[in-house]
Amino acid sequence: MKHNMPISLLITSGNGPAECNQAIAGVLQHMLDEAETIGLELDVNTTPSKHGAKSAVIIVHGLGNDAFAKRWCGTIRWRAKSTLRPNHKRANWFVGVFQLTQNVTVKVEVNPSDVMFESFRAGGPGGQHQNTTDSAVRATHRPSGLTAVAREMRSQHRNKALALERLQTLMNAQVTADHQAQKTNQNQLHNSLERGNPVRCFKGTSFREERCG
Repeated sequence: MKHNMPISLLITSGNGPAECNQAIAGVLQHMLDEAETIGLELDVNTTPSKHGAKSAVIIVHGLGNDAFAKRWCGTIRWRAKSTLRPNHKRANWFVGVFQLTQNVTVKVEVNPSDVMFESFRAGGPGGQHQNTTDSAVRATHRPSGLTAVAREMRSQHRNKALALERLQTLMNAQVTADHQAQKTNQNQLHNSLERGNPVRCFKGTSFREERCG
């Protein structure tokens, strides 16, 4: 089976208010649904906040992940009346999706002894190619709680190796995001969020996609 290089993405609310943290949850769910529909695998690690998530690191695996990333990278607008501040006049909330470039100077190695492996029965992305044995593997890094899944391979042994590789990629992407966030007091990546030119737009509490304009 052919595999291409995984792509690391960061969803961030920047320095936006709590409503932007809520927006990340909606964006992330749409990304997961879209990825499943087209047969991509996503590994996700979120930085939680009181009202949702401050940011999320996503690793996109599978053929066509570059096109998927391009559809999402940029500013995302969510148009909805605030449920946290009912009298607030603002109704447009923005989050940003950025592609992360791995910094080799901050690369870390996952110790396999720190990883718990679990096998389970699962179909491929989109529900296709249901396995007849418990060959899918979930790898969990005990110290951090990061989790990655592999289910494409027919053998449990190969899925175990792939899950460990994906866990390594997810950990390095998170370290890269953390490193970039610490470079300055005013996070340059988060502050590059442009609030006037969204690439995708959503509306209401149901997070229905709408045309930007």
